[in-house]
Amino acid sequence: MKELTIGIDIGGTNTVIGIIDNKGTVFFKTSITTNTHNNINDFILDIYNTIESGKKSLKIDFNIIGIGIGAPNANYYKGTIENAANLKWKGVINFISLLKTHYKDIPIFITNDANAAAIGEMIYGGAKGMKDFVVITLGTGLGSGIVTNGKLLYGSDGFAGELGHIIVKKDGRECNCGRKGCLETYASATGMVRTAFEIMAYSNKKSSLREISFNKLTSKMIFDALQNNDPIAIDTFSKTSKIIGEALADYVAIASPEAIFLFGGLANAGDLLFDKIKLYMEKNMLSIFSNKVKILPSKLGEDAAILGASALVWAELI
Repeated sequence: MKELTIGIDIGGTNTVIGIIDNKGTVFFKTSITTNTHNNINDFILDIYNTIESGKKSLKIDFNIIGIGIGAPNANYYKGTIENAANLKWKGVINFISLLKTHYKDIPIFITNDANAAAIGEMIYGGAKGMKDFVVITLGTGLGSGIVTNGKLLYGSDGFAGELGHIIVKKDGRECNCGRKGCLETYASATGMVRTAFEIMAYSNKKSSLREISFNKLTSKMIFDALQNNDPIAIDTFSKTSKIIGEALADYVAIASPEAIFLFGGLANAGDLLFDKIKLYMEKNMLSIFSNKVKILPSKLGEDAAILGASALVWAELI
């Protein structure tokens, strides 16, 4: 009988659900809408019905050994989702307790999406065999999951590892967290767009990006312009890489990881981004750490979200 896990990734728009084995093989995957449900109980019921439908579709003998969940503002210790900005249900949601009404005898674990990505990288991806590394998700925001001595870093309250909210510019850009100058406001897809317009405001360089309004410009458009040697795109990538590289050099001085994995939309820029980040990181590195830390792309692929969530189960039970 094959042992399988359920991986659930809760996003603001969609929730992806998968049934996965310990090698990362996805036997079933589907998605449901997240914020169209009138209340949290309806959402939980939809998740339950989707899982049961997926189980019935399998043509093998199997046993579900656990459920792993990646969600915004998830607290691993308490089994809760707390004040998630992109979910319609506010306050503290006792998510594991609610799901336990349907799965009383199955262990359930929850953490935030970046932490899940780190566990996924350790179980299924490029961090196999590593005990000290960090996964940084470069998307609309900047998330991070830190693994030290083979264990995910949760801190005393379950919310450790927020590299996106270290201050890199005193009194800098306003962040959605309420502070100013957070790394996320510079080193993310939205941060890159802000950087491009900032550069255009202080430069007379010609650029195809000047024809696009702020609300329509995306990081992919900037990347595409970079392929055509657009001067504003070049400056934008350089400035973004510099800020990320400097922040990573500071992080290395604290944690001394073996590797730093980059994941998400911005990471798809490949060597154009990785090489520059490495350059600026080494330029600002404490000498005892020089050329010791690898910067690598995530190897989780398109199923990263549910792989990370399901990996929580394997990490906890094994």
